[in-house]
Amino acid sequence: MNTIALLGQPNSGKSTVFNQLTGSRQHVGNWPGKTVERKDGTYTYQGETYTVVDLPGSYGLSGNSDEEIITENYIKGGQADLVCVLVDASQLERSMYMMAEFASMDAPAVLLLNMMDVARSQKKEINDKLLSQRLGIPVLPFTAAEGKGYDQLKDLLKKELKTPHKLITGPSGEAGSLLAQENSKYDWISRMLEGVTHTASTEYKLSRFDRILLKPILGKLISVGIILAAFLVAMLICIPFMGIGSQLPALLGVPIANGLNALHVHPWLVSVFSLILPNTLYFSISMAAFVFGVNLVFGFLEEIGFLARAAYQFDGILSKLGLQGKAVAPILMGFGCTIGGTSGTRVMDNWGQRMLAMAVVWAVPCGSIWAVMPVISGMFFPAWATLLVCVGILVYVFILMWIVSKVFGRKLAPVESRTGMIMELPPYHKAHWKHILKESLYKAWDIFLRALRTVALISLIFWAFSFSPSGRIESSLLYRVGTFIEPVTRFFGLGWQTFMGFLSSAFAKEAVLGALNAIFVGQSSLVDATFNAKSAGVDASALSAVMSQSISQAEALAFIFACTFNIPCVMALSTTYRESHSLKWTARVAGFYIGGALILSCIVYHVAALFLH
Repeated sequence: MNTIALLGQPNSGKSTVFNQLTGSRQHVGNWPGKTVERKDGTYTYQGETYTVVDLPGSYGLSGNSDEEIITENYIKGGQADLVCVLVDASQLERSMYMMAEFASMDAPAVLLLNMMDVARSQKKEINDKLLSQRLGIPVLPFTAAEGKGYDQLKDLLKKELKTPHKLITGPSGEAGSLLAQENSKYDWISRMLEGVTHTASTEYKLSRFDRILLKPILGKLISVGIILAAFLVAMLICIPFMGIGSQLPALLGVPIANGLNALHVHPWLVSVFSLILPNTLYFSISMAAFVFGVNLVFGFLEEIGFLARAAYQFDGILSKLGLQGKAVAPILMGFGCTIGGTSGTRVMDNWGQRMLAMAVVWAVPCGSIWAVMPVISGMFFPAWATLLVCVGILVYVFILMWIVSKVFGRKLAPVESRTGMIMELPPYHKAHWKHILKESLYKAWDIFLRALRTVALISLIFWAFSFSPSGRIESSLLYRVGTFIEPVTRFFGLGWQTFMGFLSSAFAKEAVLGALNAIFVGQSSLVDATFNAKSAGVDASALSAVMSQSISQAEALAFIFACTFNIPCVMALSTTYRESHSLKWTARVAGFYIGGALILSCIVYHVAALFLH
């Protein structure tokens, strides 16, 4: 069997230990019948294979949430041969609450005193031998992020699987009878830790920076500034990788096309191999670069203790959306890139909060939108009106966030299960760069491999609809479908041309101008315009002249709002699926945004038609 379960509160280091033990030999999904993340992995040590289960992070085992119910049932059901309980050694009194809750489980266990480096920096001494004697189980001082001591941990786990120990219960430890009364748990913790911990100072004083950072208004402004600056740093890190990836379509496309044409391969196969595959590789590299940069920078901010301060500042505001304060970072990151914001939701405590945060992040217009939509608005409206359009977009962002929280919050973060954010204000401490870099690289590689499959599939579907043997729009399946359903799309304020542009916006916001150029001006095929959006040059004045004669201002305004609040892009869709491990919920959110964008387009069009001529 050799099944080891990792148990601990959020931010106790479970994921670090899990990743260090299992590496790439892991599977991430959801627990059967529950929208709660499950991680399983294996490792081999001295000729034996061990299975590791990373139980959902929670602050207790009282059955108040899906995470706690799953964890409690898993341990009580005897599915684990050994439970490795992780606690934060730098805040031992608080972290031991999980051990007090675990005491009645009657399961073999070991205790891992993680973050010993932080405890030592606080000049804390912990008598692990005395604590082990009182608990009746092995206690191992540990620093998971340093990457050292894992052979010692594996030795301990192997030994305990053969000759397991359980927590002392009964008259001496009284652990088994404590769960009935809350105060008794804290009394038990005090007795277990009496004489175990020693510190040079019993009083914690806020630093000067903390006193400023925790101010109600100034602290929020500083936090937003730091997060936005961190996002810029993340972008600077990922830009070189994206630059290399962006060269692949040009470097690979032409040679592949020439080679296949020389072999007289059918044109549609030439298009697939010379256009779809190089661009899929480029998109996947871009996604991995975003994830790497974001995880590297925000992993640093989380490890040194800053994100806890930012979460504290915004918890009250975001609680109105059913979210915790930790969601402020991914939401702000969404203004730069939805992929980065979606990836940043990993800081959330549980799956429901993470999924809800991802749905909210989708409401935030990314940088590509701000680079495209004002250009389109400028084709139809004067500068002051374009400014009003941008203000209208920003106002609707907050309205949409509220709508999303109401629509999805009931299931993902039920009102009855919402509680205030429980978080210790950790002391600032030195970051473990080796650990942060390793985790960031692992996550980037993981999403690269998964993105190849997802992006390739969606790209092929879009290609199948937009491909034309002659290169003319009228020969594509997308044109036939668009003109066939135009009586319906007209109700939403979109003709067949703008509706096709709306569909291309779901693929990539950068593709919108190129797609409109192909549709209205006909200077390139829709496939080329969409997949080569980065390199395709668009004559804005020529496009403006044609579009202004073809569609009304009301339709243009409806199109701008429809594209802005459509699903962000195919890469964001893939990232959301990767982060949520739920096709069902990813499809629900995507369906909501597509439907919501069309409804918004309908409202904007019919209202604008009353005032614009």
